[in-house]
Amino acid sequence: MTTLLSPTELEGRLRDVGKRRYHSLHPFHRLLHGGKLSFGQIQAWALNRYYYQAMIPVKDSSILARMEEAELRRVWRQRIIDHDGDHEGEGGIARWLVLTDSLGLDRHYVTSLSGLLPATRFAVDAYVHFVREKSLLEAIASSLTEMFSPGIIGERVAGMLKNYDFVSKETLAYFDKRLTQAPRDADFALDYVKQHARTPEQQEAAIRALEFKCDVLWVQLDALYFAYVEPKMAYPGAFVPKEA
Repeated sequence: MTTLLSPTELEGRLRDVGKRRYHSLHPFHRLLHGGKLSFGQIQAWALNRYYYQAMIPVKDSSILARMEEAELRRVWRQRIIDHDGDHEGEGGIARWLVLTDSLGLDRHYVTSLSGLLPATRFAVDAYVHFVREKSLLEAIASSLTEMFSPGIIGERVAGMLKNYDFVSKETLAYFDKRLTQAPRDADFALDYVKQHARTPEQQEAAIRALEFKCDVLWVQLDALYFAYVEPKMAYPGAFVPKEA
């Protein structure tokens, strides 16, 4: 990029990334939402996704530590509270564990991470390292996948409730909270990026950061698809559904 975009043009470019690259387009999600996955395949998804959920407050803590303005920190720290909660048993991570519990997965096994696919660990760790190593602008821009999440959450909850009798509104409670939290967080992050990406180079970096985050989400689904759907490649030490 050599031409400075207006804030509105920049927002358009960022939203276009989601239209082209967000993981709602991945075949695994279409199978999940359409009722085409087996119980064991959904177990594998929930177990692997736990690691991503658990590391969100870790990456957000890295961003928080780099914010010099108290006003920014007060806003950003809410993301950590949303996932960690103020007390034991509260927050998004705890609600995700309710989901894995309901799917018959031993909680200690889930939190031990011993059943993760290697690509899940590598992708999530790459995201945490990206946030730590890149500029604050790029770190915040990478969170903008939240602009696109309400759509996929709506599809997921409706599709899973319709097609799987082993889930309920209670076990999918994690997603209810995200329908209000994600738009709030995305609005703040988008406003920050539009204000602080003041050169073509910074705008390009923000767009690339969002593309990277889309890649992080996409590759996790690639791993699930190849391990548990087609061609069902066995990974040493990874979770194996009983039906496999």
